[in-house]
Amino acid sequence: MELPAHVGVVGGGTMGASIAHVFLTAGATVTVVESDDDRVAAARRALEQSLQGAADRGKLPEGTDVDGLVGATSIVTGVEHLPPDTRLVVEAVPERVDLKQQILGAAAQRCPDAVLATNTSSLSVGAIGRDLPSGRLLGMHFFNPVPAQRLVELIRPPEVPDELVERVRGWVEALGKTAIVVDDAPGFATSRLGVAVGLEAIRMLEEGVASVEDIDTGMKLGYRWPVGPLELTDIVGLDVRLAIAEHLAQELGERFTPPQLLRDKVARGELGRKSGQGFHHWE
Repeated sequence: MELPAHVGVVGGGTMGASIAHVFLTAGATVTVVESDDDRVAAARRALEQSLQGAADRGKLPEGTDVDGLVGATSIVTGVEHLPPDTRLVVEAVPERVDLKQQILGAAAQRCPDAVLATNTSSLSVGAIGRDLPSGRLLGMHFFNPVPAQRLVELIRPPEVPDELVERVRGWVEALGKTAIVVDDAPGFATSRLGVAVGLEAIRMLEEGVASVEDIDTGMKLGYRWPVGPLELTDIVGLDVRLAIAEHLAQELGERFTPPQLLRDKVARGELGRKSGQGFHHWE
C-alpha cells in the first residue's frame, strides 16, 4: 500500500523528528508542527541530525539529498497551519492526556479526512479520543530510535473499524516496518512487558543482587536481548519510564510501583542517555 501523500507530525522533539524522518525517506510529504519559533528551529536541527546520522551510517540510499529533504519539510507553529488535505496526523507530544486531546481535536477540525494517531506509549487511547469523532483515532506507537526499530504497535479502541486498522497497517509496511495490533489496555503489550522487566532489574540492583553490567550482560547473552534492561531504561529515559510505571501502578496495581532508586535518580536529573548519566555513563 502507498503512503498517504501528506503526513502531519505534531511535536518535533526526538520522537517527532524521527517519525518525520521515516515518512520523508519513504516518499511522503511531511509537515511538522511545533509551538513557537524557537522550537521550530530546534525541530529542524533534530530532523537534520536524524537524517544526516542515517546517511553517515549508510542507512539512506546513495545520493540522498539530506539538505533537500530538510529544506522541503514544512515546520510550522500551530496545527492550524497543517494542509487541510493531510491524510495522517501523528501526535508525538509529552504524555499528557489534556495536551493530546487539545492537539488532536484541533487536527480533527483542520484535516477532516485525516486518520488521527497518537504515539503514546501507555496512556488510554480511548481517553485521549473521548471528544473526537468516533472511529478516527488509534494508537501508533513508534519505538526509539524510529529509523532503526522495525516495530510499530497499533493500539485499537473498540470503535475503530477494521478498514482503518488495515489501512494504517499498510502504511506501516510501506515504511519497511512491521505492525502488531493490540487492544487499548493499560501499557498495551510492549510497554507493559518492557516496564515489568525494567522495574525488576532496578529492584535487583537496589537489593544488591548483581551489578548494572552483570544484569545487562545476563539478559543480552542469556536471552539474546540486543541491550540489557538497564541500558534500555537509559535509552528510553528514566523520567519516561517512571511516568509509565506510575500510570501502570494506578491502573494495574502495586506490582508496577516504581522502585525508590528510580525515583531518586530522576530527582537527581540522572535521566539516562539524554542527560549523560543514568544506570550507565553516556558520552
